Amino acid sequence: MKDTRFRRWGRALLLLPLALLPWAAGCSREKAITPMVRVQAVAAKRMPLDRVVTAEAVLYPLQEAALTPKVIAPLEKYYVDRGAAVRRGQLLAKLQNADVAAAALENQGAYQQAQANYESAVAAGVPEEMQKAELEEQQAKKAYEAAEMVYKSREAIYKQGAIARKEVDQAGVAATEAKGRYAIAQRHLAALRQGGKERALQAAAGELTAAKGRYLGAAAQLDFTEIRSPIDGVVTDRPLFPGEVPAAGSAVVTVMNLSQVVARAHVAQNEATLLKVGDAATITEPGEAAVPAKVTVVSPALDPNSTTVEIWVQAANPGDRLRPGATVRVEITAEHIPDALVVPASAVLPAAEGEGNTVMVVGADGNAHQTPVTVGVRQEKQVQILSGLQPGQRVITQGAYGLPDGTRVQVDNQPAEATETPSQHGEDNR
Repeated sequence: MKDTRFRRWGRALLLLPLALLPWAAGCSREKAITPMVRVQAVAAKRMPLDRVVTAEAVLYPLQEAALTPKVIAPLEKYYVDRGAAVRRGQLLAKLQNADVAAAALENQGAYQQAQANYESAVAAGVPEEMQKAELEEQQAKKAYEAAEMVYKSREAIYKQGAIARKEVDQAGVAATEAKGRYAIAQRHLAALRQGGKERALQAAAGELTAAKGRYLGAAAQLDFTEIRSPIDGVVTDRPLFPGEVPAAGSAVVTVMNLSQVVARAHVAQNEATLLKVGDAATITEPGEAAVPAKVTVVSPALDPNSTTVEIWVQAANPGDRLRPGATVRVEITAEHIPDALVVPASAVLPAAEGEGNTVMVVGADGNAHQTPVTVGVRQEKQVQILSGLQPGQRVITQGAYGLPDGTRVQVDNQPAEATETPSQHGEDNR
């Protein structure tokens, strides 16, 4: 009996390790399960990439003329309305000018008279002053000769004892004075003959020039009462009513050339160094399509208030679609890289040490590997990789933040709960 019980317990003890084997195998399988994180990844690829400088800007017309009159007078009449297209030189408005017109007419008459006097002086053989000097010289000569004859006659009579010595002396003094006047007349005539005609003509020409200047000044004042457009464009403002007197320095009419517009933006110094005149750009209003444009001005100086650089971007404006004064967005292509290695911007992470950048690369083993990279051009959604990555390598774009190096990952849209292999599920179900 005892032998029978002993043999039965012995068989049970021998079978116990065999019964525990499945449980032990299950425990080892559970310990071997590797956690898996679901991520999204894309392959690094080569493609063209542009370095784009973006800024907010304000639109201005290509040309603007705020026409301020140079004379103060009441407005007589407008010849154009707001929104009217005008040509260069077209009459836009007129000020009252009756008094100015009268002054211009008076000065025109004086100018014509001076012109006639000049022509007479040129046509004359001997100028009037020369004729007067010659006549004075002849009269002085005759007076001297007459006085000389009287003196000689009295001296002869005095020798005969017929007159007193006093009368002879008086005749001598008169002859001497006449001789002096004759000598002065001779010198004056000689001086006129040396350059008098030229000076006379110069005097006449000077009078003509002065009269012409006064006439042109009066005519200019008359022209200033007519407001004409200096540019082709559109009338954007005409603030007065007929009869009103414009304030000093205020515009009577404003004309803008809207065939093209200029967007003026301010960018940081480091971005401005990348730009140059002629760079391709676009101008975009909110909710509208982008308009092609070009950089026309890169200011050589900094704005003293913001220490930024002013940039002008010019674009055609068919149909006056872009309106001056609007706030727009400008994008300027500063550099074109035809064959850049590019990854999404979301794939680039700051290095743990705080310097440089890294990406999480999905390796051939299915694990995520932290890889240092050197970045180049950064755009809103794409980043150029200069070193550390090869074309075709897959980088994690979602789920990489805080992911430990070497973590097993599941790419794209596979079920998130797949943390075990299918074979393990089958064994557990059994």
